[in-house]
Amino acid sequence: MRNRILFALAAIGVLAGLISALVFAVRSRPLSPVFAPAANPYEHGVYANGIIESLQESGENINVYPEVGGTVIEIVVHEGSRVTRGATLVRLDDSIQRATAEQLQAQADAAFAMLEELRAQPRPENLEIARAQVRAAERSLKSADDDRAKQQQAYDTMPDSVSKMVLDQAINATELARANLAVAQRNYELVKAGAWSYDIRNQEAQYNALTKGAAAARALLAKYTVTAPVDGVVLSITATVGSYASPQGTLESYSAGTAPLLVMGTGDDYVAVRCYVDEILIAKLHDLENLEATMFIRGTDVKIPLEFVRVQPLVSPKIELSNQRTERVDVRVLPIIFRFKKPENVLIYPGQLVDVYMRSP
Repeated sequence: MRNRILFALAAIGVLAGLISALVFAVRSRPLSPVFAPAANPYEHGVYANGIIESLQESGENINVYPEVGGTVIEIVVHEGSRVTRGATLVRLDDSIQRATAEQLQAQADAAFAMLEELRAQPRPENLEIARAQVRAAERSLKSADDDRAKQQQAYDTMPDSVSKMVLDQAINATELARANLAVAQRNYELVKAGAWSYDIRNQEAQYNALTKGAAAARALLAKYTVTAPVDGVVLSITATVGSYASPQGTLESYSAGTAPLLVMGTGDDYVAVRCYVDEILIAKLHDLENLEATMFIRGTDVKIPLEFVRVQPLVSPKIELSNQRTERVDVRVLPIIFRFKKPENVLIYPGQLVDVYMRSP
């Protein structure tokens, strides 16, 4: 009985093995790809990595940095906003600089008031006082001279009636009164002449210096408001309200590196694709201005013909796509810039990686 059970179990095991072999031997039909991989459309084509960017006459996307450092207190726009040149993008805390500008302007206003005071001299009140001093000196001289004349007449008529000392004192008093009149007249002429030209020029120089200082402070104050350098579209905003922005950029939360405060694009119907041709393939390209190229959007079956724009005639390390400036492998590439019109039915954004093939003779 026991042997029958063992033979039955062995037969079942053999049968299960045969069935498993048959099941696993049947190959399942592979699924069709979601999209066809980018194939070289040319008989002799050169492949290059590409990155989408806004179309510029030079450079890449527009990186906006503040010219001064400060805490962000307001972000006026949002990502995707269309802005015109000069439109306000971000405001930084300018309380200290605003107070400085107001202080310098107040000093300039005070210097101007002092300059106007000098130019307005003489004051009518001061001139009237000087005239009164001249009239008083004239009366004092007449009184002293009359007294001297009487003393002189008495001395000449009756020498014993007036002593020589009294007569000399009267003569001296007359001379003193005449000297006081001369001083009063000189003082009147000085008051009448107004402020000294050197004082006016010195005050003008101080006013001009303070005015320029106030203008410089206002110009620096304006830097705390970041404006759009061109007409375009806001592609990205790194900062948020409360974060610190400097001329070196802002600190990214995830990469712990610095990045522009904002990145802008032109927002035109045409966009650019910057292709990086490996240095070993450069020799296969000829007649760059008539270079024919086709771009493939990754993840789709879309292919777009490209128009040549320019070549950046400087072979540089291939770090633009990864931004890894410390990579050890020195792969060098030649940047070639093409352009194309945005298709209406495909979403394409700056910074997107694409595949590009260029016709090689």
